[in-house]
Amino acid sequence: MPRWIVLAIPVDGVSEMDRNARTLTEFDGSTEEAETALLNATRTYEHKLWKVRGREVFKCSSRSYFLRIRGRMTTYGLMLQLAELMEETAESSARSSV
Repeated sequence: MPRWIVLAIPVDGVSEMDRNARTLTEFDGSTEEAETALLNATRTYEHKLWKVRGREVFKCSSRSYFLRIRGRMTTYGLMLQLAELMEETAESSARSSV
């Protein structure tokens, strides 16, 4: 079964220091389950707001949404994206014993 992560990437309304992507969830599942998890994240993610006063969700593709959330004093724009694990390497046993 494929391995997935849902990423939140701030693009608007945040300082340069706060533009790092965040992993919202990581799981194994089908493509349909992963797309559902992404859509659920667009409906629940609040970034740094104590109380969300409004939310707009724009679909870019089945694996990417632009989320605009409004608080009392600020508005954030974020890209929420679904990423599928394509390759994984294990540490060599020689390195791990050093």
